[in-house]
Amino acid sequence: MGAFLRDPSVLVEWLRALLMSWGLSAGLTELVLYLLGGFALATGPMLWVIFLIWFERKAVARFQDRLGPNRVGKFGLLQPFADVLKLMTKEDIIPEGADKPLYWAAPILSVAGVLLLWPAIPLGLGIGGNLNVGVLYLIAAGTLGIFAILLAGWSSNNKYALLAAFRTVAQLVSYEVPMVLVLLLPVLLARSLNLQDIVQAQDVWFVVYVPLAALIFLIVSIAEVGRTPFDLLEAESEIIAGFHIEYSGMKFAMFFAGEFLHAFTIGILTAVFFLGGWRGPGADIYPVLGILYLWLKGFLVYFVVVWIRATHPRIRIDHMLNFSWKFLTPLALTLVTVGAVLDKVVVGWGVWPRALAHLASNVVVALVTLQLVRAWARRLPRPKVGEPRPVARPQPQTQPQPASGD
Repeated sequence: MGAFLRDPSVLVEWLRALLMSWGLSAGLTELVLYLLGGFALATGPMLWVIFLIWFERKAVARFQDRLGPNRVGKFGLLQPFADVLKLMTKEDIIPEGADKPLYWAAPILSVAGVLLLWPAIPLGLGIGGNLNVGVLYLIAAGTLGIFAILLAGWSSNNKYALLAAFRTVAQLVSYEVPMVLVLLLPVLLARSLNLQDIVQAQDVWFVVYVPLAALIFLIVSIAEVGRTPFDLLEAESEIIAGFHIEYSGMKFAMFFAGEFLHAFTIGILTAVFFLGGWRGPGADIYPVLGILYLWLKGFLVYFVVVWIRATHPRIRIDHMLNFSWKFLTPLALTLVTVGAVLDKVVVGWGVWPRALAHLASNVVVALVTLQLVRAWARRLPRPKVGEPRPVARPQPQTQPQPASGD
């Protein structure tokens, strides 16, 4: 057990020796090991979704002065299993006129798009992903979720689902821009696109270097998931239930499993890019501890995402797009420019002087941004004190004139 805690690869070597003792060739043994690793990497997060569903329902209930699940099992822990059983037994209805191949592919892609992010994530020292272009891989794999929503809306043969799919282009694609920009900062500070290198470069967490970039990354990640206050893809008051209105049973459940897992995944990615990833006391000696540290940091960020969902209302589509294009994108571009220039100046200063210099630049950018926002707000027209706000009155409708000759 002690050897496994110090070097988890001993388990892989034991499996390799066991498979080869069964008469498998070296090539086939490697293939089986890769398949087993992929199965474990996909199964673990999907099983974790069961707990996330229970936790989020309980947490949101407490925020809203309710109890949440408390009937099925102790503390309602068996409620997610009851929900899965219910969804498995529900009638599976395919709408008339639907494009069946795309209709079936959409929920699979929604889950696959999230699971494909995990192979690039470093879970510990020598554990997990170690791609030399890990950041580019994450950006590319994350676009599969957009395709899933587009396919679901297009193939359902429903105008509300199609409208929600069109919103995908407006929302998800627009928030990709500030996300890519802020990801340049960890890459710049670590001098690498490899996520393992980014983690190991954080002798001081990058959230200390660039707190504004960490905040922007969290905001745009929530928008990418489509969570409150950016849940316009499934706005019930406007488009019934959004892109998945025509889905039922387990296909409907797969969309929500992908959403819950994606929400936790952005917590893990935030920890990797800005909170030191798997690094912590003893993680260099016992790499398995690194998995625990990463999980705890990711869960903390996930709790913040749940907190935001429980306390913020949905915003309007025009406000959401303006927030991305007119605020987040210029701010992210400013941070990248300032960070790139400053890092050339402070190179060789040492870890903490370099970190404090970047922190000071972020504070200056934040103060200037607040002043610009205040100046913009002062220019907005406001009613005078005591003067009632203007209320839009409905215009009288004119009766249609009969055509000549009637």
